[in-house]
Amino acid sequence: MTSTLQPADGTEAVKRPGRWLALGVLVLAVLLVAVDATVLGLATPYISEDLKPTGTQLLWIGDVYSFVIAGLLVSMGSLGDRIGRKRILLYGATAFGAISVLNAYATTPELMIFARALLGVAGATLMPATLALIRNLFHDPRERSLAVGIWGATASAGTAIGPIMGGFLLEHFWWGSVFLINLPVMAVLVLVGIKMLPESKNPSPGPWDLLSVVLSLVGMVAIVYAVKEAATHGFAWATLAAALLGAGALYGFVRRQLTLPAPLLDMRLFRHRGFSGAVLADLLTILGLSGLVFFLSQYLQLVQGRRPFEAGLAELPAAIGAVAAGLVAGRAARRFSVRSVVSGGLAAVGLALAALTVIGQSTGYPLLGAALLVVGIGAGFSFTVTADVILSSVPKEQAGAASAVSETAYELGAALGIAVLGSIVTGVYRDFTGPAGTPAEAHESLGGAVEAATRMPAHTAEPMLDAARESFVSGLTLAAGVGAVVLLMAAVASWVLLRHQRLDNAASVD
Repeated sequence: MTSTLQPADGTEAVKRPGRWLALGVLVLAVLLVAVDATVLGLATPYISEDLKPTGTQLLWIGDVYSFVIAGLLVSMGSLGDRIGRKRILLYGATAFGAISVLNAYATTPELMIFARALLGVAGATLMPATLALIRNLFHDPRERSLAVGIWGATASAGTAIGPIMGGFLLEHFWWGSVFLINLPVMAVLVLVGIKMLPESKNPSPGPWDLLSVVLSLVGMVAIVYAVKEAATHGFAWATLAAALLGAGALYGFVRRQLTLPAPLLDMRLFRHRGFSGAVLADLLTILGLSGLVFFLSQYLQLVQGRRPFEAGLAELPAAIGAVAAGLVAGRAARRFSVRSVVSGGLAAVGLALAALTVIGQSTGYPLLGAALLVVGIGAGFSFTVTADVILSSVPKEQAGAASAVSETAYELGAALGIAVLGSIVTGVYRDFTGPAGTPAEAHESLGGAVEAATRMPAHTAEPMLDAARESFVSGLTLAAGVGAVVLLMAAVASWVLLRHQRLDNAASVD
């Protein structure tokens, strides 16, 4: 897609004063979301012990946030284009902090699931607004690539800070404390953002169509729910009904966008080969990674016996690799090509996941650390360049909606990854054969087995735990293999779809 629209100031060369300080505020929002996502994995064993969720409830706690946020991202991105991206970012950050308190003090699995869903509503306002504001702050192509790289590197840094900080808190406080760390970040973001962030929005946005919002939410949630249920329990009439409802709602959403004079999402964006290729790459990448990452913290703690802080440090190489790659990704894509950087990054992640198919209960850290480092480097290159392609492929008036598409692919991939790959792990785990007297709760989750072992005689507890851990690792390696296949497929698809895509050319589109 080529557009002749120009910035309001008439030139790409004009550089807004204070743009780098404003970027610092935006990355705080990214940090907020990244930290929240990563600490949940570390806290999962403690939540299992305290709230005693079933295996299905545990998956809902892990993925309901992604369900809701995936269903609302496009709507919230479009709302930001209409009412102002700064306004929706600050409102969303305030709500995110307040709802984090509800998460911290949840007393039942049902309340925890509800609180995570509300957090998804607030989170849906943050990510599209940050990327859209970057699109409007940085008109120079190379500066924008660097800004997007910093944006992505901060998200990766959050994945490092989250486990380390969360591990420290879990060793000294109760599990709810990992959610309360959102509050100081939110406070700084709001107080500084009021002063530093410029407001931007579409000057001719049209009305915000509520029916489109409902169709998008129902469609996304129903489809992901159907996939999750099919992967966990097999096909049933209720699952089929949910799938048909979701497909019908999404079909209605697309048809409505094609007829509205001011749609929530301009479907013509997908005619741009680079835009579609970048969105698909993000979706498949996160799908292949997220289910594995969700269970990796449990592997480090419940299988290998690492303390939470030590488990957080063990995951650090992935974040270090992603930060380093994100900062140089734009330069690498200009020197070589967009498709070589994206496809190469995805292939590297796929091969690293393939290496994890050989892990066992006592696998040494060198293999784990090396695989995580390669995962971080590959994902850092891929995500940074695809975000730049998506942002620069659309007029700046539609930056919020386009950013929301990118984030929707990310969150939908996360939900599907946890649902499909997570269900593989859970399904394999439940089939383990324990000694006589193994309680039913031990088959629900590995956390449940560890908790049950504390109430069992030692001669029964040890064989039961060994069988449970072996079964969990078997599910984890199978999920890693499936993830590796998905990532290698994504690498091939990116090589084909991103042919002739260049950052310099894309960045000049406005």
